[in-house]
Amino acid sequence: MASYMLISNANELITMAGHSDVPAKQEKMSEIGVIKNGSAWLEDGKIIAVGKDEEIRKQFHDKLAEAEIIDATGKIVTPGLVDPHTHLVHAGTRENEYAMRLQGKTYMEIMNAGGGIHATTRATQAATHEELYEQAKKRLDQFARHGVTTVEAKSGYGLTLEDEIKQLEVAKKLDEDHVLDIVSTFMGAHAVPLDLKEDPDQFVDRVINEMLPVVAERKLAIFNDVFCERGVFTPEQSRKILEAGKKYGLIPKIHADEIEPYEGAELAAEVGAISADHLLKASDKGIEKMAEAGVIGVLLPGTAFFLMAEYARARKMIDAGVAVALSTDANPGSSPTISSPFIMNLGCLNMGMTPEEVITATTINAAHAIGKAKEIGSLEAGKKADVTIWNVPNYLTLSYQYGMNHVDTVVKAGRKIIVGGVLQ
Repeated sequence: MASYMLISNANELITMAGHSDVPAKQEKMSEIGVIKNGSAWLEDGKIIAVGKDEEIRKQFHDKLAEAEIIDATGKIVTPGLVDPHTHLVHAGTRENEYAMRLQGKTYMEIMNAGGGIHATTRATQAATHEELYEQAKKRLDQFARHGVTTVEAKSGYGLTLEDEIKQLEVAKKLDEDHVLDIVSTFMGAHAVPLDLKEDPDQFVDRVINEMLPVVAERKLAIFNDVFCERGVFTPEQSRKILEAGKKYGLIPKIHADEIEPYEGAELAAEVGAISADHLLKASDKGIEKMAEAGVIGVLLPGTAFFLMAEYARARKMIDAGVAVALSTDANPGSSPTISSPFIMNLGCLNMGMTPEEVITATTINAAHAIGKAKEIGSLEAGKKADVTIWNVPNYLTLSYQYGMNHVDTVVKAGRKIIVGGVLQ
């Protein structure tokens, strides 16, 4: 028996229509597709039609009696948010390092002393599959409460074959069990293990020859990521890892130019990466190359906020023709948040983006950054019925009122998973 749902009479229904084939760039990032008094008709987990409320009701009048109706009067409706860069699966927290940084220690100083990524690696290696699963599940529930319906999840806190596979298997199991969708990225090259600190090339070879073949054989990831940063992996080492991953069918992503300019943006363009992420210190040349190559810039303002660092130049990138997406970078060290709405606030207030651009950056462009724009990221006929209803009168309020969660209802694949802000 068919399942029908009508989301009815929203003050504003934001479709994001017309950007599914290519990411929105420059002025197109402001074309968000606002329908006043808008409604959406959903059937069996898919979007069938969106339009004016009276038009939708007329078109489907013969099925209305059988439909579940959600009254969105006085609210706005958007596509379910997409978070294209998270470190979802890990153990432990690092609030002690937060206190150290407040006393003047830098992120890299803490990491080089055995803290940072290494601290989380130790906790993650010590955790069982079940412990990692339960911790990550709680984070996913929080993502849902904040309007997110699809999450990218990276490994990278294992740094051994066994523990990297453990992280990826947890993510795969959660994708099967949890109502949210998870897209997995292998990031064995997140840091050089401390015991190989003096011989990083040996670890690069281990990633390429030991880890990548198993990840590919077990189909545990779609993407291959690397932390290209001075003191971590050089551009040459990063290129080697990303090119090796391509041979196994893994699409390149790259943590680029986060701490200092290091030609990460340029490398992303040269290897054909789907996205370059962070980019706080990306050079003008790197931005230009990304625009030419069609590399999406995934910006993580929560990281700059938490590390009290200079923000990525979002305005420069958008004006140069880079398609920009936004993400929480949810992780225990540099961005311990799962609030995509707060990231939208930061995009406007600290990176010069407009309210329209941050909506684009957390929906359709974020979907492009994980290769899912044909399925999610906009409210268009044929797409998955992933919808977020916000208890605000207009979309400007989402980025105007900061530090608040306005999510009222979340529909995932045609099923209500959040009602009145409560997980069902």
